[in-house]
Amino acid sequence: MKKLFSDEDLIKNLSLYYLNRHLKKKPIERYHRTIDESPLHDREKYKKKSEILLLNSFMHHFPEVTFENLTCESPDFIAKFNDKKIGIELTEVINHLEMKKVESCLNKIFRQAEIILEQEDTAKYRGVYFLEFYPHIKFERLEDQQEIILAIYKSVKKNKPTGCVKSIRKSFHRRNVFITYEYNMSLFDELCSEKILELIEKKNEKFPYYDTSVDECWLVIVSDMNSLASRYTFIQDKEHLKEVESPFHKIFHLENLCGNITSIK
Repeated sequence: MKKLFSDEDLIKNLSLYYLNRHLKKKPIERYHRTIDESPLHDREKYKKKSEILLLNSFMHHFPEVTFENLTCESPDFIAKFNDKKIGIELTEVINHLEMKKVESCLNKIFRQAEIILEQEDTAKYRGVYFLEFYPHIKFERLEDQQEIILAIYKSVKKNKPTGCVKSIRKSFHRRNVFITYEYNMSLFDELCSEKILELIEKKNEKFPYYDTSVDECWLVIVSDMNSLASRYTFIQDKEHLKEVESPFHKIFHLENLCGNITSIK
């Protein structure tokens, strides 16, 4: 999965998944240790860890799948399933592209606020904080970011909204200070099937360059429901997905909140 993340995005992804009570912790921890022991650069290790976490729901649907190569490229992973060598290519479908930059800015702001609170008193402020902001806030404006960080810091200290923070909710977390956004899903927040079909078409073009030693190659398209840019409530014109043509042996769309999976091919 060729995708650029900021360090803050990667850290946030890992933290959110560790909070997931449906996480298949034992295999995930084992796979993460394997990635840590590999010669990959630290940034690539973060990326691979984040990718394997996106497949957590996939593992619930295919518990017999065991990953044999976690650090390859094209496809992203090599696994064993029913005595077959399976290549798994992973890609994320972005539903709100305009939110991706905002989300990256938010993650950087949250991380700076977390560091300040942990340096002051980790034990006192330990927990997960879900924040909602007033709609006029411009997170990408550098001149406003320090003011936003200060408002978050004061809101956590007082455990009540301050400044640009509209609401704050705290939940138990035994590790450290963790700040994220409060999700408010729209009932009409659709994911257009065309976005999925466009992704499949792009992956089809790269198919000839994938490892030919595998018995089958599967494409797993994930909607990362921990991401503001990827979340959705329903797939619009879902019947169009049945028209797909692709050299991939199997194609799935997966969302990682409730674990719903759609078999496209």
